[in-house]
Amino acid sequence: MMVIPEQKIEEIRAAANIYDFISPHIALRKRGRNYIGLCPFHNEKTPSFTVSEEKQIFHCFGCHAGGNVYRFIMDYQKISFIEAVQDVAKQVGISVEVTQTEQTEGPSEQEMLYDVNTIAARYFLENLLNAPEGETARKYFENRKIKLSTIRTFGLGYALPAWEAFINFARDKNIELNKAVQLGLIGKTNEGRLYDKFSGRIIFPIFSSTGRVIAFGGRILENRENTAKYLNSPESVVYTKGRVLYGLSHAKDDIRKLNKAILVEGYMDLISLHQAGVKNVVAVSGTALTEEQVQLLSRYTKNVVLLFDADAAGMKAAMRSIELLLQRDMEIKIASLPSGEDPDSYVNTYGKQAFEKIIDRAQNFLEYQTDYFQKQGLFNEPSTTADAIRELMKPVALIQDELKRSLLIKTIAKKFNLREMLLEDELRKTLAGHQREDQIEAKRRKNVESKVLAEILPADKQIPQHIFNLEVELIKLLFEGSEKVVELIVHHINDEMLLSEANAAIFNEVAEAYNADADLTAGALIGRIKDEKIQQYISNITLEKYSISKMWEELHPDEVRGNILEKYTKDVLCKYKHAHLDENAKEFYLEMENAQNDDDKIIIMKRLRELNREKQLISDELL
Repeated sequence: MMVIPEQKIEEIRAAANIYDFISPHIALRKRGRNYIGLCPFHNEKTPSFTVSEEKQIFHCFGCHAGGNVYRFIMDYQKISFIEAVQDVAKQVGISVEVTQTEQTEGPSEQEMLYDVNTIAARYFLENLLNAPEGETARKYFENRKIKLSTIRTFGLGYALPAWEAFINFARDKNIELNKAVQLGLIGKTNEGRLYDKFSGRIIFPIFSSTGRVIAFGGRILENRENTAKYLNSPESVVYTKGRVLYGLSHAKDDIRKLNKAILVEGYMDLISLHQAGVKNVVAVSGTALTEEQVQLLSRYTKNVVLLFDADAAGMKAAMRSIELLLQRDMEIKIASLPSGEDPDSYVNTYGKQAFEKIIDRAQNFLEYQTDYFQKQGLFNEPSTTADAIRELMKPVALIQDELKRSLLIKTIAKKFNLREMLLEDELRKTLAGHQREDQIEAKRRKNVESKVLAEILPADKQIPQHIFNLEVELIKLLFEGSEKVVELIVHHINDEMLLSEANAAIFNEVAEAYNADADLTAGALIGRIKDEKIQQYISNITLEKYSISKMWEELHPDEVRGNILEKYTKDVLCKYKHAHLDENAKEFYLEMENAQNDDDKIIIMKRLRELNREKQLISDELL
């Protein structure tokens, strides 16, 4: 088992700014002390993903993903903890040695799946290059003018037509067949019979952005009845279709260098362009462009040229993509090929220079949409013209930059001989509609959130809500990065007082760190927690949703933040300890009602007076 010393793990984490690791993947904007953006782990329209540079943690209030920089890298790249530490170390310039301990456990599930995909990719490539049955596939690529060097670059392959060829190969290589089933390399009939899923297809390995084989695409060579022309691997632990751009691992360096990406639809479009020397190309490959793919692409450039088929389906795909790209503040152009051509056929017929001229003549999104509506005849009648102009305003409303919006309004007004004021009114209506949608989404998310939080922290016993709320506030305060605040809480309460088992476990970890003089920053403390659900719970309560009351801060306008935290902590501690005593008092009052004689009542009244004196002592000490 691979191991990195805990001290080195913490040194690397402390050197990393979580914002620097998240912002290349997600468009973040400042809100208060934190940053917000659209979550990469679930689909949402209203930003609920929050990043705190101060605490060095992230949290999504929609799906409750959360943790420190290592957790983000693990979840986003779908890699192991050790790989995440190595990745962060490399980027912050810290050398790290991984030691191999005695093998107490096997490789992770992810690593085993990666290994199976890698072995399968080599098998498919070998079939294409050397198997007698691969002659038809070799002819196919030859006819498509694909060179041997390109085949090797992209790892292209061929699945033998026999229905059990890969199954037999997997058995010979001691591959667990259930892993191959999980990855979609092997299928299973209703009767339980196994068969090769990609049988008789040419194979396109799909790589992660770091170059690991995560899935496969397959195309049939001969038409088969009731058989799809293309087949893709199902989603798995290592592959999420909507978060992958085909060819990115081969294109990312050129995209960065040229500061521009060309987005095409198919495998062969990308491969032929790359072979011709146009290497800043990625493909969506059988799926509509997703928010996650746009986020991924924005890591490398803000400039995108869409190059989809000129048919109706391609134009609709371009229109959908424009909205997603604008939401990410991308600069968009749309290139059009002559009718009947696709990037593959065009570059093979006319060459690289002719193709680059097509890219150079690309239209901005406004020109493209206007032409699109013109072809549909929407400008032939006043009523449809008005509808078309309203449609043109919708993507304009997605642009965050007000100056850009103003310039586009001027362009539309001039083109259609309209007053700018009319278009500005239309823009306001559209923005108001977005705001209503945001409010509806926020309300929906609030309802979902309570359910999700209950899953993260299931109640194992009845805890009075006001006490639980105070416990949450104390746990939150432990992650404020203040040694004085931690000292106050550790001194005044213990784990036995905390009614929630999760809160007690968190308290113990923080107390242990405090007693060991360890790092008490939120990012370091959350790293001590091994339970992923508890990590999500901590990131949930320690970010903006549970921030210190604004009213409380306004009552102390001259206080520096450290003093405010200490005073606020004392206030919460006092309320929390009082609340526990009040719960005891309730029990005494119940006993009073059931008391059989005056002597019993006198004893209970003495206890109540003692509770009141204890409350006063607590107040005197803390307030």
